Amino acid sequence: MNRSLYEPYLMRVEEIIEETPDVKTFRLIFEDEKVRDEFDFHAGQFGLYSVFGAGESTFCIASSPTRKGYIECSVKKMGKVTRALHNLEVGEVMGFRGPYGNWFPLEEMKGKNLIFVGGGIGLAPLRALIWNCLDTREDFQDITIVYGSRSVSDLVYKRELEEWKKREGIETILTVDPGGEDARWQGKVGFVPTVLKEAAPSPENSIVITCGPPIMIKFVFMELDKMGFQPEQVVTTLEMKMKCGLLRNVRKMQYRLYLCL
Repeated sequence: MNRSLYEPYLMRVEEIIEETPDVKTFRLIFEDEKVRDEFDFHAGQFGLYSVFGAGESTFCIASSPTRKGYIECSVKKMGKVTRALHNLEVGEVMGFRGPYGNWFPLEEMKGKNLIFVGGGIGLAPLRALIWNCLDTREDFQDITIVYGSRSVSDLVYKRELEEWKKREGIETILTVDPGGEDARWQGKVGFVPTVLKEAAPSPENSIVITCGPPIMIKFVFMELDKMGFQPEQVVTTLEMKMKCGLLRNVRKMQYRLYLCL
């Protein structure tokens, strides 16, 4: 599609899901039916979402490219534009520019065991890839999902987490930080890197994909190093700090960074 990089697509809000007290997921439909049929992207890419008169902000596309006709984004309320997005209602029109950025190396993952490690809203770009892999399940071996947040109320995609827990061939491990549990919580209590260490996934024929707060990623790298994972087996994303998508050294190991904001 020949289109100016600066011209947004008009998107209608079809559904809004309140994930947490400050995170909402928006399902967006292209107003132009032709674009709706032709639009394509890769898991891990991002876009710029705008509320007319308020500005635009950058978020990953949180839905899978295998599911056509719409895109989804998850927005944490933090500033002017995100507050404007949170004030939108079903049926209203907003803008979208994209897709932009790199994407996860899906072809390299085929035939591998996949280990997803996410923290907080960092599950959003992983969600796109997880559904992509589940919709093409025959291409992959075992799938493990380790996901945590500060508290039970901060867990995003709760309905999908329950669905993933019930699926065969997928191990879903959920955790909250110490003190973040409630009386009904049946998952683990502990920080994500600690829970990953306890799960002790094997590096044999495996790839790890991780996204979350930088401090979480730092300690996840350290645990993976101890488990024997090699640099080429670990993929992470630039969640908060963008450095042109270049490779970055972490504890003398190089990890592939993909721009998935």
